[in-house]
Amino acid sequence: MTITQLQYVLAVAEYKNFTKAAERVFVTQPTLSMQVQKLEDELGVKIFDRSKKPIELTEVGQRIVDQAKSIVNESNRIQDIVDQQKGFIGGEFRLGIIPTIMPTLLPMFLQTFVKKYPKVSIKIQELTTESILDKLREGHLDAAIAATPLSHEDIVEKPLYYEPFVGYVAPQHPLHHLKEISTLELVPDELLLLEDGHCFTDNILNICNTSHLPANSGFNLKSGSFETLIKLADEGLGMTLLPYLHTLDLDLKRKNNLRMFAKPYPSREVSIIHYKSELRIQIINKLHEVILGIIKGAIAFNDVKIISPVKK
Repeated sequence: MTITQLQYVLAVAEYKNFTKAAERVFVTQPTLSMQVQKLEDELGVKIFDRSKKPIELTEVGQRIVDQAKSIVNESNRIQDIVDQQKGFIGGEFRLGIIPTIMPTLLPMFLQTFVKKYPKVSIKIQELTTESILDKLREGHLDAAIAATPLSHEDIVEKPLYYEPFVGYVAPQHPLHHLKEISTLELVPDELLLLEDGHCFTDNILNICNTSHLPANSGFNLKSGSFETLIKLADEGLGMTLLPYLHTLDLDLKRKNNLRMFAKPYPSREVSIIHYKSELRIQIINKLHEVILGIIKGAIAFNDVKIISPVKK
């Protein structure tokens, strides 16, 4: 039994297809099939039911795959230990970021991080929280930046900052005359929010839940982008809520339509998250350090109330 064979098994388990799995691990399909068969022969069991389309794991195969994930991760940890001992900060680093954070936070830290750690080849993907959690468990991401707390026992969360929600209220809206707004004043049918599937929307729904709004209130989930929501609000179709960092790039006219909530500011916690095995921890810690150093100058709110996503 070899680590390479286990990697091949994991690829087949993920793609449920020998050809696609071979492409993933950069070998020919016959080579991959031969090595998987060799492992099955050595163990005296069938890991995959090849009669099914797509291929399925057998009962014992599922247990083998679960153990193989741990073994492969721990084997990768050996190189990590060596890198840490040498003080080496480099190599490929795969980072996921959720859509409501990536456009504002990434430009703030990326250039600084790349200049400071030029030996790190950082690969960035914009992903939903659900996809990030899956890819962290499968070993396809080294870390991610997401709204927390997520309360997953196998995921470590390292908080970066607390970002308030800000109301965008156009002049024709009844709340525009107020200097600050309260969660109690939110009218569900007038809220323009991101389409379903965004954890930012879940945060907002939880703000409304804490305001004791009716559970069957209708929400207008209009768009996948904050810019579209702002334009809809400008047209008098309701109001929207924005993450604080997104408001920094608005022009002066639109900034006049922003309304902070009363203290404590309803806010989301933003963290670097990674799998508990702590692979690439030296890079994760340096990334955390760089972002903290930059974000302190842009966002510093002490009196906040953390709004977690709605529990589904």
